[in-house]
Amino acid sequence: MGTRKKVHAFVRVKPTDDFAHEMIKYGDDNKTIDIHFKKDTRRGVVNNQLTDWSFKLDGVLHDASQDLVYETVAKDVVSQALNGYNGTIMCYGQTGAGKTYTMTGATENYKHRGILPRVLQQVFKMIEERPTQAITVRVSYLEIYNESLFDLLSTLPYVGPSVTPMTIVESPQGVFIKGLSVHLTSQEEDAFSLLFEGETNRIIASHTMNKNSSRSHCIFTIYVEAHSRTLSDEKYITSKINLVDLAGSERLGKSRSEGRVLKEATYINKSLSFLEQAIIALGDQKRDHIPFRQCKLTHALKDSLGGNCNMVLVTNIYGEASQLEETLSSLRFASRMKLVTTEPAINEKYDAERMVKNLEKELALLKQELAIHDSLANRTLVNYDPMDEIQIAEINSQVRRYLEGTLDEIDIINLRQIQEVFNQFRVVLSQQEQEVESTLRRKYTLIDKNDFATISAVQKAGLVDDDGHLVGEPDGQGFGLGVAPFSTRPGKKSKSKKMFKEQLRPSTPPTKPVAFEDFKNERGSEINRIFKENKSILNERRKRASETTQRINAIKREIDMTKEALNFHKSLREKQGEYENKGLMIIDEEEFLLILKLKDLKKQYRTEYQDLQDLRAEIQYCQHLVDQCRHRLLMEFDIWYNESFFVPEDLQAALKPGGSIRPGMMPLSRIVSLGEDDQDRFSRLQQTMLPEGPDSVSFYNAKVKTEQKHNYLKTMMGLQQTHRK
Repeated sequence: MGTRKKVHAFVRVKPTDDFAHEMIKYGDDNKTIDIHFKKDTRRGVVNNQLTDWSFKLDGVLHDASQDLVYETVAKDVVSQALNGYNGTIMCYGQTGAGKTYTMTGATENYKHRGILPRVLQQVFKMIEERPTQAITVRVSYLEIYNESLFDLLSTLPYVGPSVTPMTIVESPQGVFIKGLSVHLTSQEEDAFSLLFEGETNRIIASHTMNKNSSRSHCIFTIYVEAHSRTLSDEKYITSKINLVDLAGSERLGKSRSEGRVLKEATYINKSLSFLEQAIIALGDQKRDHIPFRQCKLTHALKDSLGGNCNMVLVTNIYGEASQLEETLSSLRFASRMKLVTTEPAINEKYDAERMVKNLEKELALLKQELAIHDSLANRTLVNYDPMDEIQIAEINSQVRRYLEGTLDEIDIINLRQIQEVFNQFRVVLSQQEQEVESTLRRKYTLIDKNDFATISAVQKAGLVDDDGHLVGEPDGQGFGLGVAPFSTRPGKKSKSKKMFKEQLRPSTPPTKPVAFEDFKNERGSEINRIFKENKSILNERRKRASETTQRINAIKREIDMTKEALNFHKSLREKQGEYENKGLMIIDEEEFLLILKLKDLKKQYRTEYQDLQDLRAEIQYCQHLVDQCRHRLLMEFDIWYNESFFVPEDLQAALKPGGSIRPGMMPLSRIVSLGEDDQDRFSRLQQTMLPEGPDSVSFYNAKVKTEQKHNYLKTMMGLQQTHRK
């Protein structure tokens, strides 16, 4: 976790010709602002009215340019966001104090752009400076108007209006807005286009303090996700930057708002009051509960207020004497915000796909180390990979031969093989049970002794005696006969066969198992024959491989015994004293014969092992052929089954080569692009002649495109109304 830090709070004073120099004064450190009230003489001689306030903040921005405001307030927050830290920049103040100008600026003039466009520019500029990272940027634009949530980018043609209302949802990953569209932006111009699109959809109204007053709270969010281009690095970082433009507070008695503006002001003041309550609770270390859910604004900003992010507040105030009470209220809010502490932390996550690849590499290295260890321990045949079908079939064969008594013991190789041996014992037992039951059902009619209705019906037919025993049931001295099925009785063969053939053409298609048997005997007979031949060859190769494996194991055991005998002779020779003749070691005849035997055994081992490798290659190839034949057989059967029982006859004729139905598609060569018109040429020429330099191209280009789009929509709406008239 990161270290706790205070929220940074700045004050920006709106320039005015009527600045109250006697009432508002700045400290020499440019961080203190003092407010002085003149006493109200109407209160009489005894007057305890407080007249002086002093506020210590992180900076006072008086007559500051947009460039200076951004450098002071937002630049560090954006830089840390690219390193994985969340950030929030919020503008607060009364109506007309310059919040929207500080946050968005004047979109008509590049030099007067606000914090939000500059944040977008810095993000994409920093992305260009980080070639070792693959960084994606997404944006969303939320509006909270009269306690209702609206998506300011829902007017885009590929988004459309939401059917269900948006809701605020809390999850372990944080708070998010369900139903809010999030848009991927690959370049700066696309981000500006989304910003200008949202700005045109904001709700504004004429106000006594501001001709174009924002009547809603807006949150523009930038989501950043940075992956390393190094595939071995599975960590990646995520962050988001919330840029919050709050609606202005106002005193209803002073502004005298009416109608819709009065209703809007009521909702705005209520939500700002709840925001201040949440700030007071966050600043009080003894408070356990923070009232975030009192309104949509505080609920949506739950992660930003006291969360794991870098937070900056810009309080916009008037410098006029007539607005001193509202200025004092805004400064109190800023001082309370400074008491709030946050705990910024890097948002690190792990890429699951890269983790799997890295684990696979690590697994391969561990297998290599195990192979080296086994080689040093003279264990050359150990395989730690999951068993394939050939190995499982070999174990199944060993289990069957062990149960039949033709194999004395099963060689133990590793734990995985032991588990598979027990599993094959279970498989063989289950198959034997099914075979026994199938044999009994072919010869006899099996009746459940608890099925009293069936027993009663059989007794009436005279097939069971009064004691409940089948007629002819053995009494311990002879053999008994069960009830033979009707289809197997003598003299009924031709009739039953005829009935079966009639049942092959029912109104409903036959089951696939029944149809598959017919297919193998008729249309698929050739493929089935090839499949059986390949399977026979595969079984023969598996049998030879099993026999070779047994011989290899026997030779290996004999090699181990010979080595033990040689080691015994060597140790005995060392105890009795070694004899040399002309530098050569003298050994007895028995040890010499053991050495020759060991040499022959190793030669046999290598020969048999090579034969086993060749057989395994043949088995793998034969298995491939069997799988191909099986796939082909099943595929041909599906085609035959559908054509025979589901496709109508007239459609079958149309689907044949030369029929009337054939697939078609639009050729790519018919897709053409529209040429540029005069307006496009003018825009392109304007880009090359912009006086502010190349950095402003994306800004103006996005602005022009957004204006063209909305002018077109207005023109089309006007034409539609004209046609209706």
